[in-house]
Amino acid sequence: MQANELELARFGEYLLARKIAPSHVAPFYVRWVRQMLATPGRPDLSFDERLMQFVDGVRASGRPDWQVEQAERAVRVYFHTFQNGKASMAPRAPARVVGPDGSVAQAEVCAALRERLRARHYSYRTEQTYAEWTRQFFAYLQQTGAEQPGGRFAVTGQRVKDFITSLATRRNVAAATQNQAFSALLFVCREVLQLADADLETGVRARRGKRLPTVLSPGEVRLLLDALDGTARLMAELLYGGGLRVMESCRLRVKDLDFENHLVFVRGGKGDKDRSTLLPLAAEPALQAHLARVRRLYEQDRAGNVGPVWLPDALAVKYPNAGKEWGWQWVFPSRSLSVDPRSGAVRRHHVSDNVPQHAVRAAARSVQIAKPVSVHTLRHSFATHLLLNGVDIRQIQDYLGHANVETTMIYTHVVKDLRNPARSPLDVLRSGEAGQKR
Repeated sequence: MQANELELARFGEYLLARKIAPSHVAPFYVRWVRQMLATPGRPDLSFDERLMQFVDGVRASGRPDWQVEQAERAVRVYFHTFQNGKASMAPRAPARVVGPDGSVAQAEVCAALRERLRARHYSYRTEQTYAEWTRQFFAYLQQTGAEQPGGRFAVTGQRVKDFITSLATRRNVAAATQNQAFSALLFVCREVLQLADADLETGVRARRGKRLPTVLSPGEVRLLLDALDGTARLMAELLYGGGLRVMESCRLRVKDLDFENHLVFVRGGKGDKDRSTLLPLAAEPALQAHLARVRRLYEQDRAGNVGPVWLPDALAVKYPNAGKEWGWQWVFPSRSLSVDPRSGAVRRHHVSDNVPQHAVRAAARSVQIAKPVSVHTLRHSFATHLLLNGVDIRQIQDYLGHANVETTMIYTHVVKDLRNPARSPLDVLRSGEAGQKR
């Protein structure tokens, strides 16, 4: 493909006019697209395969991760948004990933992986995680001399096991990280490569020990919340007042707030499950004022013809105007427009989970809480404080969205240490000695 400089110049103007990229960043978007168009490739590859090859080449050149992400974003905006989906590299029908000799190519596997994940409605974050572990696995195969002529690899169950083992023995990753890598590669082997005889279930998963969660006292929660302000404080109050996970708070939509019944509805939470939990009365005035500000931003976007809000699954097709309605808007929208990494559409996404995470950690440091505090600590504290107040464990399970009550029972181990704790025998001894002296 040849790069049309006039078209690239119009692309740069488009980036600035739609405020997709600031003036000092737009030239880099244009440069990435020019480089992509000048990169030779096989005509039989789909757009995603070509893009993954290009992104892998950028990464292999030693560029930092943020530049790799910028390159991918620039290309997607150019083909999906600027050209309205009329890409010069039209996707082809999916082909068999595994060659006649049993070998595979990394770009083809990654493209097929994304197709399978999207067909099963996995989240974009899961898609990114699985794709990254797949990339690391192929890098491991290359380092161990498993690469065949033509840049192809023979993937076997034993090589997957060897890679997972190397994560623990050479890189010393945590058990949770090792299991995450295993889940990603198990999906690749079963759903993409269809290795029926991989036998990955034996001797791969890491055993995780049981740990008690970190819980703040009510006084510590008060100190922490008082050290926050603005949107970060409001999000923290919902995390503690309703036991939300951080991404559940980020993904709240206006229609999910029931002020009349004081409930928050969590849609598509962990495990793709819906539930309702408590909307704290103390947070409602600040939340109402916040929604008034968000409403003004929403009206500005509508007047500026900004793309509709993202809708899950096929709702955008079933209800084409829903993305423009007030009820579907994010409760905590981002300050700036962004590019949908899947479709390339320019729209206003919800706030990043980094906002409450960084704010809570900074607040904990400022009030000198010695415990390791994160946003999830507020969820743990919500459950523990409900138990201390006599709320039934089954009701707490429903608020938290746990599939099994055994998961919720871990908070009973925390509560028994907080409610009427036993006296140390040393304290009993010393108090007896003090009485004798008197």
